[in-house]
Amino acid sequence: MKLLCVHAHYDDYEFVAGGTFEMWRRKLGAELRTKVVVCTDGCGGHQFRTRAETGRLRLEEQLASARVGGYEFELLRLPSGEILREAGFGATTEVLAALWKTIRDFEPDYLFCPPIPRDPLVGVHVDHIAVAEAVRKVAYLINVPHAFTPEYPADETQSTPCKVPVIINVHDGYMGGGERSDLAVEVGPAFELICAMSWCHQSQIREWLPWVGRHDLAAPANLAEWAVALRRRLEKNARGQGLKTNRLLEFFNVTAWGTVPTWEQIERDFPNLVPEMSNFERLRERLDRLA
Repeated sequence: MKLLCVHAHYDDYEFVAGGTFEMWRRKLGAELRTKVVVCTDGCGGHQFRTRAETGRLRLEEQLASARVGGYEFELLRLPSGEILREAGFGATTEVLAALWKTIRDFEPDYLFCPPIPRDPLVGVHVDHIAVAEAVRKVAYLINVPHAFTPEYPADETQSTPCKVPVIINVHDGYMGGGERSDLAVEVGPAFELICAMSWCHQSQIREWLPWVGRHDLAAPANLAEWAVALRRRLEKNARGQGLKTNRLLEFFNVTAWGTVPTWEQIERDFPNLVPEMSNFERLRERLDRLA
């Protein structure tokens, strides 16, 4: 089993899927391989560090998180070798080509990425939306072997099928609350690891996020204070979906962008699903219509 998370920034993964990937690892052990792809250079989000310093530091922090979390890490590069800058990219041919190659090289069973908002009144993060749109647009092309051979030359007379993953949307806190997600995964048993992975991102959680003021976060002095703040954040995500619970959850929606799974596949594969906190009925109906 292979899981791939494609997101915009250093630290996004830890807040949206890190617990679920760990619960999956505990379920499958050595039979699981996980990878995180970040799509931007990380240079733009800081109030007193230079862009170059911020980019270097944020990469170091992500690599530290990968060591703690035991996942593979890749910084997305365009065919030219260029790294995308924050707040400055869209679903161009070069971006689609880079994602196409990254996905084809790894061949995940499940690909996790940000959602596209359905409500025009919700707030958005421009980079999250750019990644979501790019993944959605490239999805059909994953098993099209010559789609980007101008960017990545290959023998066009020799082709082998490439697995197309089930594509899952993660929860996006920038969009606020909304209707109940398809799937709620209990990540309480992995909370200590989530804290440790996210604590690696010191320039974010102790410097930038408290300063920007978007997340009602005071700079935590130590890991124990951070654990309290992170627990509050997870509880807020649940309240946004109308849930009153002290269980720690991560939320997901199943798309039809890639391979459409069966309900039986989702139920078999996903770890620690919480039926009463999920929207199984709506998901079953949607999958039945798409079958």
